[in-house]
Amino acid sequence: MPALNVTFSEEEMAQVREAASQEGTSVKSLAHDTVLAELRRRKVRAAALRTARISAGLNKRLATK
Repeated sequence: MPALNVTFSEEEMAQVREAASQEGTSVKSLAHDTVLAELRRRKVRAAALRTARISAGLNKRLATK
């Protein structure tokens, strides 16, 4: 299975460990889930922006009626 090594400063790693502890999960699981959540967030944002751009003309026409 592919793996990824990520370098953190001591301060950053302390924050990551604290977040994992607060969520009751491992640092590895927290990092995995956080990366995937961010990728999903970006995908949703891109889709929303694309939809807004495509429907801008329609929205303008509907607003003037």
